[in-house]
Amino acid sequence: IELVRSTMKGHEKTVKLDKTQNIRCGFFVEKKNRFCKMIAARGKVFCGEHANMVSLLTTSCVRFQEEGSSRRIPCPLDPKHTVSEDKLDKHLKKCNSREKAKPVVYYVENINSGSTDGETLQQMSVVQVSLSERSRAELQSLLDKLKSAVTGLQCDVEDSVLSHPVLQEELNNPKNGDSAHKHLKQQSSLLGHLEALGLLGRGRCFVEFGAGRGKLSHWIHEALKTRDPLQTCDDLQLLLVERSSTRFKVDGKHQDTGVQFERLQVDIQHLDLSKVQLLRQKKLPLVGVGKHLCGAATDLALRCLLETQRPGVLGLAVALCCHHRCEWRHYVGQQFFLQRGLGAAEFSAFCRMSSWATCGLRAANQVPVPPGGPDRRGDDEEHEPAEETDAVSGFLPAEERERVGRLCKRLIDGGRLHFLKTRGFHGKLARYVNSQVTLENVVLTAVPSPAS
Repeated sequence: IELVRSTMKGHEKTVKLDKTQNIRCGFFVEKKNRFCKMIAARGKVFCGEHANMVSLLTTSCVRFQEEGSSRRIPCPLDPKHTVSEDKLDKHLKKCNSREKAKPVVYYVENINSGSTDGETLQQMSVVQVSLSERSRAELQSLLDKLKSAVTGLQCDVEDSVLSHPVLQEELNNPKNGDSAHKHLKQQSSLLGHLEALGLLGRGRCFVEFGAGRGKLSHWIHEALKTRDPLQTCDDLQLLLVERSSTRFKVDGKHQDTGVQFERLQVDIQHLDLSKVQLLRQKKLPLVGVGKHLCGAATDLALRCLLETQRPGVLGLAVALCCHHRCEWRHYVGQQFFLQRGLGAAEFSAFCRMSSWATCGLRAANQVPVPPGGPDRRGDDEEHEPAEETDAVSGFLPAEERERVGRLCKRLIDGGRLHFLKTRGFHGKLARYVNSQVTLENVVLTAVPSPAS
């Protein structure tokens, strides 16, 4: 109650409570050190989400209860947001998370899912066993297989922290908080890598997989616009792919600039790039980009990009993360594993063990969530945590578990590099930011190999 009272006290000092105008929500978000940016309804103090939170914090503080408003409940389609109970039926008809009609042109079910032959299906049926359920003998056997499999692989990833001048002004802006600053550093380095590879230029279409709000595409456009002021938009396209409905999309701000921005709300698993109308118009070569494509999304994106016949692919730069969320059925490095005498069972175990690389460090780097705070995606990047059952205490010292986790990540990425090589590309791994910015700090880049 005192927290809410102090929050409102500060808000009354900074915002004029004029009931004839819409005002911003009066809830102070401690994690971001600012007030909520959502607009409160006319005559209300809080937005719908935080009005519900306040009522949960205290039902006795009638000062913050709004007369006549019904109880808010989590949306059954997406519990990340709430809805008035008496308006549920109406909300379900227009909720952004409702099942939508599938696109008839570029939607091809499971086109990027990978092989579904009998042997693969049999391997996919392997029972998932958590690490905590395995005996020490089984764990030791997995370690022996891991050490044998990584023999001959380049497991040391070089540091390559780059930057791009187009983001320098924002990086120096004191109004940006720690979270925004970390995102900007990552975006700046990714643009630096695109520049170093000769991929950041006109005459191509950038495909951003897992685009979210589209910030990476925004900065790609800004970099090209700053260096070579746009007179026409015929030689630059930006295609954003995101399966979820996203608020505060930045690509909407570019609709009047003449540049061709297009957003596809579709799972990468079902996307046939060769049937996207934007790409069929001018048939510009493609550059794939992505900032934190979690787990299997990286494999889906690689297959989506490199198994498309036309137009050609100039290269890619994808920041990797969440190897513990990879799936054998989607993994592009199956042949790489099979050549080392490994299969779906070992792959599943190594994916789980990969979480050891960050699970001991993540808590120290993570900003604590305020008590009672909302559990939803905001401006901060959030990755799916590994299962607690995969934390095996006492088996190895913490430092050794971390090293094993990194080896698992490199082995999984080794399969991706092998896939790129079979497609005529030279792939490379590099640490593009330091671990204080993000623990998932490895980028996968690729350009056509000289031989191809």
